[in-house]
Amino acid sequence: MASQMKPGDGDIFEDGSRSERRRPGHIDRMARPRMPGLTDRPLTVHRAVAEAEVALSQETLSAIVDGTNPKGDVLGVAELAGVMAGKRASDLIPLLHTAGLTELLVNAVPDRAAGAVRIRSETAAVGASGVEMEAMTAAAVAALTVYDMIRDLEPAAAIRSIRLVSSTVGEQDAWRRQSESGSGQKPPRGARIAGRVGGGSGRDPGTRPPARRGTP
Repeated sequence: MASQMKPGDGDIFEDGSRSERRRPGHIDRMARPRMPGLTDRPLTVHRAVAEAEVALSQETLSAIVDGTNPKGDVLGVAELAGVMAGKRASDLIPLLHTAGLTELLVNAVPDRAAGAVRIRSETAAVGASGVEMEAMTAAAVAALTVYDMIRDLEPAAAIRSIRLVSSTVGEQDAWRRQSESGSGQKPPRGARIAGRVGGGSGRDPGTRPPARRGTP
């Protein structure tokens, strides 16, 4: 007589073992890590925005703005590093699905009033899972690169925060951080936008309505 199975338990193989195709989560019955199955999920446009800040002295900010930093262009190198990292997030985070990004922007802007370089990353993809981790990886590595570029000038510089600002699916909000000082704000008018991947319309993806999504 066939064994009783609950919905979502998976299939039973000839050797008595059971598949874990339909079990949600990143851990199976045997406590082994696994990537959740996305095969049956519909393809949807996913977007995410993340930010980071590197706290710096006014002297270091002046060196960045004036181009006198000994290692060269801090902002340009940080933006490029963020783009490279965002594209490889699934290589760095063990159970993260490969997103197949269609858009990736990283923007690093000196903010004298805040005493920091503010970093904003924006990601988009058409797929079955979100792109929050890609956006956060891009922001994190861009912030680390800012530190690497200025550490001879200011080894005490600190990365203050790395945070998700918003996540969207289709045209709906999945999650959006409530307004707080230094978060969720767009770069100042005239700030350069670097590191675009994919065509796109040139419209700032952060201005599009965020989306409601199920499991990331």
